[in-house]
Amino acid sequence: VQLQASGGGLVQPGGSLRLSCAASGSDLDYYAIGWFRQAPGKEREGVACINSVRSSLNSSYYSDSVKGRFTISRDNAKKTVYLQMNSLHAEDTAAYYCVTRFRVCPVASSSRWRPDEYNNEGPGTLVTVSS
Repeated sequence: VQLQASGGGLVQPGGSLRLSCAASGSDLDYYAIGWFRQAPGKEREGVACINSVRSSLNSSYYSDSVKGRFTISRDNAKKTVYLQMNSLHAEDTAAYYCVTRFRVCPVASSSRWRPDEYNNEGPGTLVTVSS
């Protein structure tokens, strides 16, 4: 499966954006999808993950830095996963990437945001939060 993130842009602090992660080459039914971001000079950070539709656990997860502001959702018919980002801060400025994992997001919180738990990273989309 190949992934392509889109929807980034320039937004003012407090504003909103919706990112899309479109899949090609395969459907997403068996994949959990994660969103990661990387700001210049900083380590890659996982922010959200949603389980596959084939999982018995209908769950999504968020990092503490975005919980309550970001929402991950999926439209399997469109082979697309979304990241709705509200109340954006300057600290949210980063390149955002989507990635896959078979079936479920890591259950253990200690490994949930490790980049090596995921695969199939596609080109990112840049989000800039600035006035």
